[in-house]
Amino acid sequence: MSMKIRLARGGSKKRPHYAIVASDSRMPRDGRFLEKLGTYNPLLAKDSEDRVKMDIERIQYWLGQGAQPTDRVARFLEAAGVKEKAERKNMKKAVPGKKAAKRAEERAAKAAAPAEAE
Repeated sequence: MSMKIRLARGGSKKRPHYAIVASDSRMPRDGRFLEKLGTYNPLLAKDSEDRVKMDIERIQYWLGQGAQPTDRVARFLEAAGVKEKAERKNMKKAVPGKKAAKRAEERAAKAAAPAEAE
């Protein structure tokens, strides 16, 4: 059974509130979970102590049992000092798409044509 430490959404429409839970990866996001490990309230200020609350001992227990944290939970754990910071790279984020690259190429060709005529 593959375990995940992830967020389960609660709260009403446009007022999200998340529980940090240990769950079987096959269960639905807001479905059955084994243990509630903390809470996350994104509506609070980023410097607020109540924004992210975690039971670090239980999280370390589940990590020791082989549970994998999701990306967002991994960031919380890195901020708390439980997990070492992972290198994140999105090398293709800044690369323009095919159409944008083609337009830029055409613009460069137009700009070069008058310069060559002189």
